[in-house]
Amino acid sequence: MSKSPKAPSGTSDRVLTNRQGHPIANNQSQRTVGSRGPATLENYQFLEKITHFDRERIPERVVHARGFVCYGEFEATGKIGDEPASKYTRAKLFQEPGKKTPLAIRFSTVIGGRDSSEVARDPRGFAVKFYTEDGNWDLVGNNLAVFFIRDAIKFPDVIHSLKPDPVTFRQEPNRIFDFMSQTPESMHMLTHLFSPRGIPASYRHMEGFGVNTYKMVNAQGDTVLVKYHFHPRCGLASLTAEEAAKVQGQDLGSASKDLYEAIGRGEHPQWDMYVQIMEDHDHPELDWDPLDDTKIWPEKDFPLRHLGVMTLNRNVEDFFNENEQIAMGTGVLVDGLDFSDDKMLVGRTFSYSDTQRYRVGTNYLQLPVNQAKNAKVHTNLNGGQMSFRRDLAPGQNPHVNYEPSIHNGLQELPQEEPSNQPEIRGRLTRSVIERRNDYAQARGRYCTMMDWERDDLVLNMGTLLGQCERDVQERMVWHLLLVHDEYGTRVGEMIGIAADEVRHLQPLPKQILTEEDERRLQNLGRNGDKIDPTIWGQWTSSVKNYRASAEDVLGGMRNVPTEPAMNQAAE
Repeated sequence: MSKSPKAPSGTSDRVLTNRQGHPIANNQSQRTVGSRGPATLENYQFLEKITHFDRERIPERVVHARGFVCYGEFEATGKIGDEPASKYTRAKLFQEPGKKTPLAIRFSTVIGGRDSSEVARDPRGFAVKFYTEDGNWDLVGNNLAVFFIRDAIKFPDVIHSLKPDPVTFRQEPNRIFDFMSQTPESMHMLTHLFSPRGIPASYRHMEGFGVNTYKMVNAQGDTVLVKYHFHPRCGLASLTAEEAAKVQGQDLGSASKDLYEAIGRGEHPQWDMYVQIMEDHDHPELDWDPLDDTKIWPEKDFPLRHLGVMTLNRNVEDFFNENEQIAMGTGVLVDGLDFSDDKMLVGRTFSYSDTQRYRVGTNYLQLPVNQAKNAKVHTNLNGGQMSFRRDLAPGQNPHVNYEPSIHNGLQELPQEEPSNQPEIRGRLTRSVIERRNDYAQARGRYCTMMDWERDDLVLNMGTLLGQCERDVQERMVWHLLLVHDEYGTRVGEMIGIAADEVRHLQPLPKQILTEEDERRLQNLGRNGDKIDPTIWGQWTSSVKNYRASAEDVLGGMRNVPTEPAMNQAAE
């Protein structure tokens, strides 16, 4: 830890004061009657100090409680792939080659509390706040490309299953797999999470994904569907559970430490930013829905197109103000970017901003880390807890906090930008999307892993399912056999369950199987599956993943091979 320069004796510019600006001459003793007390009620300095201390924690995030923030910039290429960025979006931050946009990023774990381990098996948050000239853009994603569920109404359920038991307050595999065994769409995410990708060796050595499907809008108002990717230039590195346990025994905050010290050394981490693009309609030719968060878009069909480079080059100066109070939201978009009808995205867009108002306060957007630093802010919002200014425009009548007005109030933008969104018709309903296909992409992920990743996945699944009740075990083995013969067989062998012992199980109520699933069910465990990654094309998931050791992590990842992840095809 760096030492602050010693203040010369007699200096007055570093005198301790209270929040009223009153100098404090005695910060060692309360005012008491005699040296032994009792204390008096008018102990103003003590009361100010202790009551602030009593309130210096705000509610921790329900998810992503432990995280770390740093700052940097995004430099655009001016293109999307080989084409001008303007073909697809009018968002200003992408238009000019070399244009730099400052940003803040928060990496995090999802399930653990604020002081939990940073090498727990858990998705990692990858949330970027771009301070653009048109206001802030928040891209709130994860290090894994998919999610457990496809509809936001299930979000409280999946998080409750992953959180500690409300009675024992322990994270219980039986609760997790009880929920997942009844949620077939989760098989793809589980196959990612319980592989080594579920424990990144550091924040610098992991990918980032927007996960949700968004839209881009160009100057003519034409729209396309998009998915965002960030790929680390220093390559991927992950830990097995065994190596992670060694790290956790010595350091609960290894990932934050690694990032902070790397930036401090001038080793500024970089990620290449890519986007996948799809025409804006429902794509009936696909056997999966492009708005389904449990699916990736295969890169052989929807190639990655380079947008620019993100560089992280500055650490926070105050953990609480810049980390605990930074507030991200999926609804924070700028002109030229838009929402899709992704059911998870719509739910997140309400939930994220709602929880920030509860957790940080009504005026959380006035805090420096959350302000729109490079855009003008003029609103008719005022009041609420901890408000310290009004967002008045130059010349605005301060008496007018409504619109419309002819007395120098705020006015709407004279012309609304074009947006030629597709027309949508349908009956109001409560139903799941039609093209679910819950097993095919999980099978692809199993086939595209490196051998050591696949072995670790089987070990982790088998070990944790071994702690579950028999009915949960049987249903999970049934699902895994529908994914891939070897996957289900190897996990089943670890817990003593063969395909013949689960062959009698029927599909879950309301579960829809594809024709391929029905065929596989008739030959459960005997479908002749091979490990053939070539049929899936080059996926992000199939790039090389360095098998990091505890010594690598505790040593600051100094000797880990560094090469851009996208240049390293899995062997």
